[in-house]
Amino acid sequence: MVIEVTDANFEEIVLKSDKPVIVDFWAVWCGPCRMVGPIIDEMSNEYEGKAVMVKMDVDANPGVPGQFGIRNIPTMLFFKNGEQVDKQVGAVPKKVLAAKLDALL
Repeated sequence: MVIEVTDANFEEIVLKSDKPVIVDFWAVWCGPCRMVGPIIDEMSNEYEGKAVMVKMDVDANPGVPGQFGIRNIPTMLFFKNGEQVDKQVGAVPKKVLAAKLDALL
């Protein structure tokens, strides 16, 4: 299950997670974001119990994207043990995201 995160709960859900986390920064008006969304949804089911998938609407939550220098969307940030360890900007095939996540497991 994909979790919607906000500026308010980002630290609790992402930075304090004991599992690797992919944060999908997106917006409703973003076409490429709509291509990545279903991939993140699929991966959340496939990696259930092993990793956490979250989405953050950059329009509704400007704080965290600003903190991490998100300038283009979609951007996926990969976190492990509360630290950003990888980044993917733009829509990419599922195998690219899966390979990056697998390297963290």
